[in-house]
Amino acid sequence: MKTPAFLDRQRPDVPDLVVPGGVTPFYLQGRPVRGRLVRPGVLADVMLTRHDHHAAVTRLAGKALSVVAALASALKFQGSFSLQIKGNGPVSLLVADCTNTGALRFYIRADEEAVTALLSEKPEPSDYDLTGDGYLALTIDQGPETERHQGIVDISGDSLTDMISHYFKTSEQHACWISLHCELTDAGWRTGALILERLADDGGIHIETDDTPDDSWNTATILASTLKASELLDDALPPRELLFRLFHAEGLQIGQPRALAYGCRCSRARLTEILQNFSDDDLDHMMLDDRLITMTCEFCNISFHFQRDDISSEDND
Repeated sequence: MKTPAFLDRQRPDVPDLVVPGGVTPFYLQGRPVRGRLVRPGVLADVMLTRHDHHAAVTRLAGKALSVVAALASALKFQGSFSLQIKGNGPVSLLVADCTNTGALRFYIRADEEAVTALLSEKPEPSDYDLTGDGYLALTIDQGPETERHQGIVDISGDSLTDMISHYFKTSEQHACWISLHCELTDAGWRTGALILERLADDGGIHIETDDTPDDSWNTATILASTLKASELLDDALPPRELLFRLFHAEGLQIGQPRALAYGCRCSRARLTEILQNFSDDDLDHMMLDDRLITMTCEFCNISFHFQRDDISSEDND
């Protein structure tokens, strides 16, 4: 017996891919510093290549994936962390989110003609060149029965790193150091992030040290600044070794790695719920000659096909 569309929660044919050590949390003992190293590895290539964009646009999307993975890994409850950028540039909308379990997804809306025109003038455009003016929002969502926590700031800075840093300075009033990279390597697209957060001065485990909290924070950011993009994106360099290179003299303590996964949450049932919000007239206009309605998930770029006769407006239920 055929499963009705509104009950069909099967996932489309997308990669069932999990990277066990995608996020490595750490802290510096006795110092007000904690951080996360994000390295999705092959997952980045699998996700980014499902969308056909110019390399500059793909690079921006990859960095967005890394930053939401880092921020979501700090959640202490079931939910998700999302980044949304809406601007007046060639990239008018960017959405990336990650659940507390590491399920990643993204969508980016780009005017390809405008991107091509920009690249003819600036072969290596900044992230701001792509987004233009607008706003950046970070949202924590704990589910439908809870109120979302959202912070919104104007887009500020040339890079996504600058934009996120501006958010933390103005909205959260929280010291944060960020490095984001995404490049097309010999192994495919790779992205990564290193994020440091300054804790309250008593946030670390106390040890005898002559350094002040300011000294400890400044030392940590200076060491982090020596990280090269080639190191961050190198699959052959284990996360522990990379962190040891940077912070071995600073009381480095490494936490339990967190997994990242291909995490689009679409299904025929979810899309059926959306279709049922339309009137029958609207549904008829969506219908093709073969009485099929096609909906494409903007996150995983998979098309779902529905028989018009199987879909009815909720007004008629």
